[in-house]
Amino acid sequence: MPQYGFGSGSLWAVPTYTLAGVAETIPNPVPFGGLQEGHVEFSGNVKELYGQYAFPLITLPGHRKVTGKSKFGQISARAVNLFFGETAATGEVKTVNGEAGTVPTTPFKITVLNGATWTTDLGVTFALTGLPLKRVVTPAATGEYSVAAGGVYTFDTSDATKDMKLSYAYTAAAAPGQLITINNNLLGLANFFKVVLNTIVQGRHMTITLNKCISNKLTLGTKTEDYVIPEFDFAAMADDGGVVGTFSLYSA
Repeated sequence: MPQYGFGSGSLWAVPTYTLAGVAETIPNPVPFGGLQEGHVEFSGNVKELYGQYAFPLITLPGHRKVTGKSKFGQISARAVNLFFGETAATGEVKTVNGEAGTVPTTPFKITVLNGATWTTDLGVTFALTGLPLKRVVTPAATGEYSVAAGGVYTFDTSDATKDMKLSYAYTAAAAPGQLITINNNLLGLANFFKVVLNTIVQGRHMTITLNKCISNKLTLGTKTEDYVIPEFDFAAMADDGGVVGTFSLYSA
């Protein structure tokens, strides 16, 4: 029976070298969960030698390359970090969009619920109208506010008793959250990984293994009433032994 392929299949990446060029002694495989699409493309240049006639005398292959891309639904820190190659830390950044608060008559301050780990102000609006307030150094008129470390928001006296919606970011240190710091590294530093793409139809496997890959693109997009489907692109090269990979099929 001939070989067939169907569905998105399964895709894994296995880290092999860190950003510092150190071999991974105990690599942690990265499954691309909820795989929507997996692509591997083999392409190359050809060079023709022409004489006085229309068709070439000889055509030979030039440079060749292998590239791939995938779309997947389960977003994991390990999958995302294949692009950056950084060391992930425990913790995460969370946001609050429109936390309710009422300005007291004195001291005209609101401390947000997550003030202890507050990091970034994302704006304040009037709860009644939805109009944004203006951030200033010291509030001196209605519609103005200031914010200090610890998530302490201060308002003008004329806005006392008014309901507000406060938006901000804060950190959470608990596992299993992962925080990837994106550093401005020197050119030429790269982390490498092995890629395995597999499909199975009626017990017959088709498996492409690429021994040494690097990611050249990571895209995350949001859309109304739809899932976030990250796109992850990669390119393959020969490993230290001169082998690019293998292409395994059931049928001859």
